[in-house]
Amino acid sequence: MATAAVQFAPSQALTPNVRRLAWLTLGWNILVVLWGAVVRATGSGAGCGNHWPLCNGQVIPHSPRVDTIVEFTHRMMTGGATLLTVALLIAVFAATAKYHPARKAIVAATILLVNEAILGAVLVKLGYVTGNRSVGRVILLSIHLSNTLLLLGAYTLSVYFLERPWRFTVSRRNLWFSIVGIVSTLVVGVSGSLAALGDTLFPSTSLRAAFVQDFSSSAPMILRLRSVHPLSAILATIFVVWLLKRAWGSPLANLVLALLAFQIALGLADLLLLAPTWMQVVHLLGADLYWSALLWLSARQTFPLAKELNA
Repeated sequence: MATAAVQFAPSQALTPNVRRLAWLTLGWNILVVLWGAVVRATGSGAGCGNHWPLCNGQVIPHSPRVDTIVEFTHRMMTGGATLLTVALLIAVFAATAKYHPARKAIVAATILLVNEAILGAVLVKLGYVTGNRSVGRVILLSIHLSNTLLLLGAYTLSVYFLERPWRFTVSRRNLWFSIVGIVSTLVVGVSGSLAALGDTLFPSTSLRAAFVQDFSSSAPMILRLRSVHPLSAILATIFVVWLLKRAWGSPLANLVLALLAFQIALGLADLLLLAPTWMQVVHLLGADLYWSALLWLSARQTFPLAKELNA
């Protein structure tokens, strides 16, 4: 195995509070993503009109409708995520030495969070919300969803490097394997969210009717893309199972395997139940947890401690 030793200066003031803040920031952002799914599934994306950052031209909406409350809540949660991210950025730079990987991870998260806000604003300003079925919405939403998963990944790596000792090795071979697995899983996550959007915009009365919709010659692009999700999920699952064999028997590998099985079960339930809103949110929660756990396992394989490498 091709490896390279990496050593960083010990953390200067890495107290448990910094680690707790990192976990809180990750958890809060998962909640923001879940509430974003509620906004989409309930058709509340236009709850604040095409105004951003104001809501219907007001800082705090007066006499809001239900869809306005749902959308405004999401914006407020995003504001909270921004405050937590800035606080974590300051804390990490104060507590770690120069070139520490946690610094790179939280800087990446900060940049991706800015991207997230810009993409969200563009979706609102262009009217790519609620019942919009345009190709432009599909393309921009795919970019937005990819950015969201990368953002959660950056937060996860921030936590990982803050929790791990400061001396470890780098496995170059596992780095490339992990990149392939992560990209495969990213495709699954994006295609799954697009499939959920298709379920919302074009609800079906039965499973058979859904299949007929997907393969109809007149089906819109978003329904044609819906079949990409199960196919990409199968390919990603095969790769991830192979990855798990490298860490077989460890508690982390068992957790990833359990979350993978749970995701497959949720996907089947989502399909059979014709994707009700609550099921979409639960399925997304499982996906976020699985994504974070897979990234953690990939990081363990790519940046192992010496004792783990020799085990």
